[in-house]
Amino acid sequence: MEQTIELPAFRRSAELAPNSIDPETRSVEVIWSTGARVRRAALFGEPHDEELSMAPEHVRLDRLNAGAPFLKVHEAHDLDAVIGSVVPGSARIENGQGIARIRLSERDAVGDIWRDIEAGHIRAVSIGYQVHRFEISKPDGQRELWRAVDWTPFEISAVPVGADPAAGFRSNSEHHDCVLHRRDAPTSEGASPMTDRTQTPAETAEQSKTTAAPEETSMTDDKTGAADTQTRAADTKPKATKPAPDPAPEGRSRSVDTDALVSEARAQERERVSTIHGLADKLHLERGFADDLIKRGVSIDEARRLILDQVAAKADETRTFPHVSIPLGGRDATVTRRAAISNALLHRYSPTLFPLEDAAREYRGMTLMELARESLETAGASTRGLSRDEVATRALHSTSDFPEILAAVTNKTLRQAYEAYPRTFPLFCRQVLATDFKAMHRVQLGEAPQLLKVGESGEFKRGTLGESKESYRIETYGRVVAITRQVLINDDLDAFTRIPAMYGNSIAQLESDVVWDIVTSNPAMADGTALFHSTHKNLAGAGAALGVDSVGLARAAMRKQTGLDKKTVLNIRPAFLIVPAALELKAEQLVAQNLVPAQSGNVVPQSIRTLSPIAEPRLDAASETAWYLAASPNQIDTIEYAYLEGQQGAYIETRNGFDVDGVEIKCRLDFGAKAIDWRGLYKNPGA
Repeated sequence: MEQTIELPAFRRSAELAPNSIDPETRSVEVIWSTGARVRRAALFGEPHDEELSMAPEHVRLDRLNAGAPFLKVHEAHDLDAVIGSVVPGSARIENGQGIARIRLSERDAVGDIWRDIEAGHIRAVSIGYQVHRFEISKPDGQRELWRAVDWTPFEISAVPVGADPAAGFRSNSEHHDCVLHRRDAPTSEGASPMTDRTQTPAETAEQSKTTAAPEETSMTDDKTGAADTQTRAADTKPKATKPAPDPAPEGRSRSVDTDALVSEARAQERERVSTIHGLADKLHLERGFADDLIKRGVSIDEARRLILDQVAAKADETRTFPHVSIPLGGRDATVTRRAAISNALLHRYSPTLFPLEDAAREYRGMTLMELARESLETAGASTRGLSRDEVATRALHSTSDFPEILAAVTNKTLRQAYEAYPRTFPLFCRQVLATDFKAMHRVQLGEAPQLLKVGESGEFKRGTLGESKESYRIETYGRVVAITRQVLINDDLDAFTRIPAMYGNSIAQLESDVVWDIVTSNPAMADGTALFHSTHKNLAGAGAALGVDSVGLARAAMRKQTGLDKKTVLNIRPAFLIVPAALELKAEQLVAQNLVPAQSGNVVPQSIRTLSPIAEPRLDAASETAWYLAASPNQIDTIEYAYLEGQQGAYIETRNGFDVDGVEIKCRLDFGAKAIDWRGLYKNPGA
């Protein structure tokens, strides 16, 4: 019985002959086949043995002698994998062995491979071949023997380890027709069993006359991948069917239903290929990795394990060297575009405060709606046919970067306004950072104890540091305002610029209110006494108008302040003259240089003219006559103010609104202040 089926190419191990190396021609001989019997997985039915006939008339050497490629591990789809070729005319059959001379390429990339061959490190090669005709027999009690009596070797490959002859594998290359000639086993007693010798075409034709009418079918595969090692088979469907033979007589075994077996194998192969490709694509592995698993005939379970190992290996590589990639320009295109649009909007708000940058010129003059549409289209969203309302809604609630652009604009205008607001207290107060919202305790250290004379062989006496403790904590202040889609539609840029600017002023005002309230409210210190009190020796007994004499007395009182031990004189030198707005002019005249005094008594001493005047209008509400002296915070503590660490000054957040149809802007301030020491401050009620 004969069948014509479609088969893929096969692979077999072979070996180099190192003693045949010719360095001048960069060539070496290989024994590409001995025709040894190997075990093959089933094409259909049971596994079988395969044997290559090495009879010269059974081997087609045309392709080898035409200069067949010498490949790197059977990589047939990459030009770089061609590392040499068979020397034309060198392929031959000698003493049952296939021999050919291989010449390697002169490319630099092949140099390492050639040196390893010379050193004997690479000794294994493998051949790819196609079988055009098998003769199949089944000796008694043994597996079927498929003997290739017409076959073509078409490539030779260098491999790291020779393939196991008992585990031959297939590739997912093109299939080709192969004739299977199956010889029935003898059924009568005394009949001699079939021998394994190679039959001549005449013997085959003679034998076919004595058998039942042959059944020829052609089997095709949909080329979805190499056959699985457990279910190796090819798809079959009738190619040229002869008239069906008469039913087999009773007692004679019927032919195997190959169509059903091949259909089942085809379905299993499709599932294997699609499962491996699906897993690799889902886990973002290279396509070539999945193709290699399919080519090697790896089962689904084994493929899952290998894919998970590959994912774990890639994860380790990524985790080992974390980094942020910054393009040549320093910022990526998205960040650059956002900054340019933000600059165009800020320039439109205030050309003086925000000069137009070169990158922002293309966005100059564009309305908010035009910029919203631009952001949507840059993000890949089509705006064709959308109304202004739809564009505004999607720009504020989609994945476009328009909300980030608006947030940048609001943040910069808020910051600009916050920093521009005149705050007078930082000159004589100290700034610190709070790590949390818990109470901060500030220890007020006293002076070091006075040194005592130590006599000869005398002892050093111990002293102690006096201390007092003040505490305070930061508080959170905030407000939320909504900017709706109507603002975009109306092109109301002020909503994104003036509102944050007003917030900036408000925050700066709040900070000043908190600090100056300490001065005007005169709170109690940790000792239970008011900040300005006669007990603290920092409050004038009787009010006096601002003048040289009264300032001189106040300065003398500060210099005579003592430490916590009530003994050590601190000699505190005032640095600032603090007055309400009503006394600002008089304070400036007091410290101004008098070049031509009318009387020598009117000359203001240099020590007083070194005072820096600070005029604060919040003091007028409490008293228009009271004035103060303050020391530098670098000499002694006065008032301390604190921000939450990481959020110094104004902090703004934006989010897509839920309660409102637009963007919500939240402004927050985490701030606190407290008088730490009274000795660096002095008050005169004035007159």
